[in-house]
Amino acid sequence: MEVIFDQVVKRFGTFTAVHGLDLAIAPGEFVALLGPSGCGKTTTLRMLAGLETLTEGTIRVGPKTVNDLPPGKRDIAMVFQSYALYPHMTVAGNIAYPLKKRGVPAAERAAKVKETAAILQLEPLLDRKPKQLSGGQQQRVALGRALVRDPQIFLLDEPLSNLDAKLRAHMRAELIELHRRLGKTMVYVTHDQLEAMTMAQRIAVMSGGHLQQFDAPETVYNRPANRFVAEFIGTPSMNLLDGMVEMADGPVFKAAGLTVPLGPAAPQGPAALGVRPEHVRLSDDGAPATIRLVEPTGHETIVMLETEGGARLTARMPANLGLAMGTLVAITLDPEGLHLFAADDDGRRIDHHPTPAAP
Repeated sequence: MEVIFDQVVKRFGTFTAVHGLDLAIAPGEFVALLGPSGCGKTTTLRMLAGLETLTEGTIRVGPKTVNDLPPGKRDIAMVFQSYALYPHMTVAGNIAYPLKKRGVPAAERAAKVKETAAILQLEPLLDRKPKQLSGGQQQRVALGRALVRDPQIFLLDEPLSNLDAKLRAHMRAELIELHRRLGKTMVYVTHDQLEAMTMAQRIAVMSGGHLQQFDAPETVYNRPANRFVAEFIGTPSMNLLDGMVEMADGPVFKAAGLTVPLGPAAPQGPAALGVRPEHVRLSDDGAPATIRLVEPTGHETIVMLETEGGARLTARMPANLGLAMGTLVAITLDPEGLHLFAADDDGRRIDHHPTPAAP
C-alpha cells in the first residue's frame, strides 16, 4: 500500500516537531526514518498510525486520505519499542488479542495464531507468559500481534533498541526475511544508522523536523545531500574541513596547510570538504601528518591523524600496518572520495564534477 505525506506539519503549542514533510513510500517498500533524538521521526510515525493529529497537510494511504480516520480504520499495525505485551496472557493470548477485540470467532483466531506462530517460530512458546520469555522472544510476540491482523502497513518504532548487540543482528535478519515473505509496506523508526543501512530499501534522514534526504542507503552514504547527512551517516563519521576553493590550474580546496585538487565545476569561495575515513590513504609523497591515536578493531585499524596545519582527520587502515602513535607519515585524499558542501547554514552538497551531457 502506497503512503504519501503531503506538506505535513505537526506543532505542539509553539514548537514545530515536523516541518512541511513531503514523502512518498511505494507499495511494499521497507523505509527507515532515521535521525537523532527529537528529529521528528517518531511523531511522523504516530501521525501515520493515527495516534497524533496533523496540524497541516495530508496523509494518504493508498487512495484514501486518512487525516481524520481513527487508528483502527487505517489497516495499519504498530510495534512499539516497549513491546507492550499483556503480562497476564500467554503468548497465544497476546497474539490473538487484536482478533478477539474485533470479534473474530475462536476457531478462526486459533488458526491465525497457529499460522503466525509458525512464521515467527513461536510454536513452542504459545503457552508461556511474557515474563518467561527472552527479549528477542518478546519482540517476536509483539511482531506476531501485529502480523496476525494481516495489515497492509507495518509501523515499527525502534523495536530492537532494548536488545543486546548479538540479538539485534539476529532480529535484523529476521525482519528482512519477514518483509521479503510478506511483501507489505514497512516503516521503521530508528536512530541506529546500521539498522537503517542494512534493512531499508530507502532511508529518510531527518533533523530538526525537516527531511534532509530520502534515498537508497548507498546513495545516502556515497552522495549525502548536505553536511548534516554527511556527518550523521557513517562510522567513523566523515571528515569535514572548512576552507576555501581557489583557482590554481583548476579549482583547489585549501585548509590547514592542505591543498586538494577538485573537479572543474567547483565554484570559488568558502566551502567545506568532506572525505570518509576509508578515502584517507598513506602515501610516499603526500601531505605530512602525525599519528595521534591508533585504535585496533581486529579486522582494521582506526587512525587519528593531525596535519602540519592542525587539521584532524580520521582514517580507516588495514589491521597489519604496525602503526604507532607519534609517527610522522604522509597522506593523500582519494580524489574519487571527495565531497564538497556549501559554507552556509544549509550546507548543501556541491557537485564539483560537471554533469555529463544527455545523449
